[in-house]
Amino acid sequence: MNAITTSIRRSAIGLGLFAVITGGTIALTQGITKDRIQEQAERAEARALFEIIPEHQHDNDMLRDVITLPANARQPGSEPVKAWVARRNGQPIGMILPAVAPDGYSGEIRLLVGIDLDGRILGVRVTNHRETPGLGDRIETRKSDWVYSFDGRSLGSPPAEQWNVKKNGGVFDQFTGATITPRAVVKAVQHSLVYFRQNRDIIRERLNEPPAPRNRTLTPEAIAGESTPAEHS
Repeated sequence: MNAITTSIRRSAIGLGLFAVITGGTIALTQGITKDRIQEQAERAEARALFEIIPEHQHDNDMLRDVITLPANARQPGSEPVKAWVARRNGQPIGMILPAVAPDGYSGEIRLLVGIDLDGRILGVRVTNHRETPGLGDRIETRKSDWVYSFDGRSLGSPPAEQWNVKKNGGVFDQFTGATITPRAVVKAVQHSLVYFRQNRDIIRERLNEPPAPRNRTLTPEAIAGESTPAEHS
């Protein structure tokens, strides 16, 4: 009986040590990779920014020239909106807003929407999604040129009722076998334009403020060193 009890205790101790070591290893791995994951996310976001408003079109440090705007009621959460500003000769020429399409086929679709001061779209890029490969992932620029169909659009062009996919009476193409994904992106982009119009006065006021300093800056040269596409499925 004592031998059995001793064996059980040893097994319990062994399992306990294994659990502690395993848990510690996982925690250590997460701690080591957390900063790298964050850095990769920042690089992906930064690459998308410079795709929407290329470096040759502005002469400020767009990654540091950030303004804070009121929370967007149409977006998940209630945090203030961070917008990147592009300037030339000291004058703002456009800005890039983050956006979220909460109703993608497989969950949230995160976007960046570039808008000039007249409310026209400079470009749209998807930075994160989990849509179906081969179907919904055509919202990525490396899979199709669909997202470029937003360039130059504005509220009223097309009319509000046509901000939808063609299947639902809109002007934007849907994907074969995948309508939910492009429809979600179209609505998110339209909502960004509505937000811009509703906050135009605040935006103009904030654009006259000097850029706030940031602890860390990703230069265009550093971004160019990464070859991984900004979008992924």
